[in-house]
Amino acid sequence: MVLLAVLVWLVVGASSAALIVRSSSARRSHPAPGPVPHVYEAAFLSGGPARVVDSAIAALHADGRLAIGGPGIVSVRHPLAHDPVERAVFEQLAAAPTGALHTLRIAVMRHPAVQEIGDGLAAGGLMAPPGQNRGLTVWGVTQGVLSLLALPVAFVLTIISFVRDDDPGVPFIVMVLPALIAGGVIGFVVAGRARRRITTAGQHALRSYATQHAQGFSAAHLVALHGLRAVPDPALQAQLIAAARNPAARTGSYSPSSTDYVAVWCAGSSPGSGCGSCGAGSGSSGGSGSACSSGSSCGGSSGGSSCGSSSGSSCGSSSGSSCGSSS
Repeated sequence: MVLLAVLVWLVVGASSAALIVRSSSARRSHPAPGPVPHVYEAAFLSGGPARVVDSAIAALHADGRLAIGGPGIVSVRHPLAHDPVERAVFEQLAAAPTGALHTLRIAVMRHPAVQEIGDGLAAGGLMAPPGQNRGLTVWGVTQGVLSLLALPVAFVLTIISFVRDDDPGVPFIVMVLPALIAGGVIGFVVAGRARRRITTAGQHALRSYATQHAQGFSAAHLVALHGLRAVPDPALQAQLIAAARNPAARTGSYSPSSTDYVAVWCAGSSPGSGCGSCGAGSGSSGGSGSACSSGSSCGGSSGGSSCGSSSGSSCGSSSGSSCGSSS
């Protein structure tokens, strides 16, 4: 039993040490991550593509460029866009057959102007692209589960040793209990951290942005930092919450008080790779959602997307331009 206990300590210790080293390496941010210069980047850090779209719709509604009536039908009053995200809203609304708010939200979330914001943040070390730490997550969960399952096994082996030996010495469960508990805790903690989309540098940048704009009471800033619960217009808030909860448009679990990512971020093949056009597929938040289609390029989405320079989204001037990361 002593040799078996030593083996348990070695296996759990080696796996835990490697898991911690791998986790530290995977979450290491860039040496000098940049600040968050734009409200839509803060929105993406706070709540992903859904938060970006909700911030833009709140801004367009606040100054009268969009009107939203019941039951969640969007109409244009003044089609004046100040940035690529707002242009994406007008483009997708023009292409929408019914003007339904929940359909518009999903379409704009998948638009390159919104997706590129996440790519740029990932290139700056503020976010981790979808799937980057999937192996680490599986490893951590596996170690945690096996450690927990080993506890009853160790207890049974302890009983067997007492039955077979009049003087078994230190109980086996006592010898391996610290290792198994530590292995389980380390595994689940590392897995939880690996699932986080925003990096430590991103958290610091978001807090800095929130401090700098503490007195900013525009609709876009309020929604970007605090979510739908901060929408100034109660009627619009109810419409957006209903759209986010719509079963036909839901891409993840939603809570108006949470900062979880409600919609997918279809990162490019590498951080900052540029625009991605998203189609049906698996979501990034554990629910059904969308995944990037291959070969997407600027202006390739329905509605004739246009690209302009802004935080997190820019395009080259050459013909057939593709988006780059500019955060």
